Amino acid sequence: MCGIAGILSFRHPPALAEVQAMIGRLRHRGPDGRGFHRDGPVVLGHARLSIIDLEGGAQPLCNENGDIWVTFNGEIFNHVELRRELQAQGHRFATRSDTEVIVHLYEQHGDDFVQHLNGQFAIALWDARRQRLLLARDRVGIRPLFHTRVGGRLAFASEVKALFALPDVPRRLDVQALGELFTYWAPLSPHAVFEGIQSLGPGECMAVDAAGERTWRYWDWSFPTEPGEPYASADEAAEALRELLIDCVRLQLRADVPVGAYLSGGLDSSIVATLIRRYTDTPLRTFSLTFDDPEFDESAEQKVLVDHLGCEHTSLRCKQGDIAAAFARAIWHAETPILRTALAPLMLLSGHVRDAGYKVVLTGEGADEVFGGYDLFKEARVRRFMARQPRSAWRGALLDRLYPYLKHSPAASRALAQRFFADGAQHLGEPGFGHLPRWTTTRRTWQFFSPQVRERLAGWGALQPLAAQLPPEFARWAPLCQDQYIEARTLMSGYLLCSQGDRMAMAHSVEGRFPFLDHRLIAFANRLPPRYKLMGLTEKWLLKRAMAGLLPESIRVRTKQPYRAPDSQSFFERGRPVDDAAALLSPSSIADAGYFDPAAVTKLVDKCRAGRAIGFGDNMAFVGILSTMLLHAQFIAAATPQAREDAILAGP
Repeated sequence: MCGIAGILSFRHPPALAEVQAMIGRLRHRGPDGRGFHRDGPVVLGHARLSIIDLEGGAQPLCNENGDIWVTFNGEIFNHVELRRELQAQGHRFATRSDTEVIVHLYEQHGDDFVQHLNGQFAIALWDARRQRLLLARDRVGIRPLFHTRVGGRLAFASEVKALFALPDVPRRLDVQALGELFTYWAPLSPHAVFEGIQSLGPGECMAVDAAGERTWRYWDWSFPTEPGEPYASADEAAEALRELLIDCVRLQLRADVPVGAYLSGGLDSSIVATLIRRYTDTPLRTFSLTFDDPEFDESAEQKVLVDHLGCEHTSLRCKQGDIAAAFARAIWHAETPILRTALAPLMLLSGHVRDAGYKVVLTGEGADEVFGGYDLFKEARVRRFMARQPRSAWRGALLDRLYPYLKHSPAASRALAQRFFADGAQHLGEPGFGHLPRWTTTRRTWQFFSPQVRERLAGWGALQPLAAQLPPEFARWAPLCQDQYIEARTLMSGYLLCSQGDRMAMAHSVEGRFPFLDHRLIAFANRLPPRYKLMGLTEKWLLKRAMAGLLPESIRVRTKQPYRAPDSQSFFERGRPVDDAAALLSPSSIADAGYFDPAAVTKLVDKCRAGRAIGFGDNMAFVGILSTMLLHAQFIAAATPQAREDAILAGP
């Protein structure tokens, strides 16, 4: 795990000092060393977090001939197996690092080398013979990679702040990306939230030479177009799933440093911790978050599993004041507006992990997307049923089974719930049907945009931009599979893995690993009949079946409770907004920035101050506006970005 950056310019060769400045902005990603390579039109840079081959894995790294160079962020988990294959084919290795596998794979397979990698990565590879730069990103978008063109030059980096180290890169928020974010929770690929800066998409490669550039997708989520039964029985499928999961966990434990695990109290992280304990020799060290508010706290469930496994465990108690104090720094690392505060406690937890002497943690992220665990999937099933069977007597019983963990459940009022789940029935069968309620709720935050922003977004709809990015076979997939695809390509890759995953862990130089996002496991799950994932309204049915006898029963059959944290209430003390929030949300600050309407924001702040912001909409709007204003202050309005960065890093 590291940070990478570089510049390619055939017209005016870049200066080494430029990339050195870019890497300087990524020191949190790689505190263990820096390296650079300059060759004519290209300069490659690297900030290293040493995890594999601590002595010999410095980057940028080259092949035997010195004509293939790579700077790489991430891990190649199957590097041991790949090394054996490449050595048998005559390749000679100078290090034990997983990085060196990349250059020899490229020599052997050309651009198809990415198909052989099992890992999480952002790669920049320079082919000196062809004078060609190749950028590649892992299949599901775990590791970020941004790029921009200014003055005929291509600059790329793990984070946008490194691109902003170049004085000629403009600093403006992209209004269209804001509209997308305040709908889907993240901009649609390839948009980044900053104007003129793009994100290489999950499973994509981009090749650039003097003749131009080409981008292609080498991998994507795919599902059967016809019903099928790949296994003779559910028991056989569960056994195959369990064996594959064990292998995924074993592979991702590879490291030359201690490896820990997050433990939330839910099914997914409990599975990872249990498989480590029962099927590997790795000592199990676990970490968790707890909250004062019982609506968010899962400490009781965490204790059940810790007692069951007998592992060494510590938890970090997160108070509302802690969230407010850490929020600005979390946004600086996330580099995007966000609609929930949940990323700030995760950043604090990664600091706790690093203080305990760990650089690597395994988490349960991805299981909900892969095995149909989210409430959204259940909502969509209920809504499809209600649209097709509007007079069914089962409607009320279905609604009662949703959201047992929420204090203010949208299903608590039967009349309101009937309207909510019938909403959008006219779009039944269209792409995005399952996501429309969330997008509609989120898009209500547009009412807080300034008239100028709303005018620029006039005519924009949620369905059309997304539909343009769907694969041709999408319409032939089962409805649950369609919902899974959209969830994976929007919220998961654009927000959960990037802003909430990679950035919050790397804020403290910690590498997160995600066994449920091994592409072999995704392919396995995608071939399953939908009922094996969502059986009635029981989520992750086969995954739970595969863990029978391994987990405490209360954990195994527990209904999904998504990780959440206190939102708007975190920024008020006895009815008064904390200092940063008060200043950033003042009418004058809102007016100066120009994104939001001062009068509308003032009404929202007053509502939150009075403790009346109990719904998702109010909380999303408050957090989204505050985080946008923080982003503007940190990256757009700051007269001296380095001084602003130093102040942020000196904070909590």
